[in-house]
Amino acid sequence: MEQVVRAAVWKRGIAVALDFFTAFLGLGYVIGKVTGNITPTGGFTLSGGPALLLFGLVAAYFIIGRKFAGGTPWDRVFGIKRPQPK
Repeated sequence: MEQVVRAAVWKRGIAVALDFFTAFLGLGYVIGKVTGNITPTGGFTLSGGPALLLFGLVAAYFIIGRKFAGGTPWDRVFGIKRPQPK
C-alpha cells in the first residue's frame, strides 16, 4: 500500500458530517419518493422496512466510498486521500 499523509482532523470531521447528511437526505428522499412517503412540505418520513433500507444504504455509501472508490465525494472535495489495497 502507498503511504498517504493523514489529513487534518477538522477536514476529516467535516467530510464525515457532510457525507452523512448528503447520504441520509439524498437516499432518504429517493426512498421516500419510491415508497410514497413524501410529506406535503417536501420532506420524507420513513419507518419500518424503508427506514432499515436507508440505514443499510448509508452504511454501504461509506463502505463503498472508502474501501472501493478511493474516498467518498466529500473526501474528494477536501482532498482527503485514502490508501487502496492492491
